[in-house]
Amino acid sequence: MIERIETGQRMSKIVKHNGVAYLCGQVGAGDTVAEQTRDCLSRVDALLEKAGSSREHILQAIVWLSDMADFDEMNAVWDAWVPEGHAPARACGEAKLARDVLKVEIIVTAAIPD
Repeated sequence: MIERIETGQRMSKIVKHNGVAYLCGQVGAGDTVAEQTRDCLSRVDALLEKAGSSREHILQAIVWLSDMADFDEMNAVWDAWVPEGHAPARACGEAKLARDVLKVEIIVTAAIPD
């Protein structure tokens, strides 16, 4: 069974299937990469909770930066957020994001514990 949560015409914020939660890409508010990353990860936390999961159950994360020069600044926030011993498989790349003010977007897939 597939469960879609907060579904609109274009996308669902969460799709659950076979014990896995797939979150739509999250962006955050703020002027700096650190601010946007913190806000983005706060939104990920809220969606994970709504899906019945948590950051300890993240399987994979894909991080898009508008400029790879911001890699270290984003990682400083990311590293503080990921629980020790629970780092997911992760990829990070540079991409043109949906709006010019966006500096980071994060896509997460997480297990839903029984």
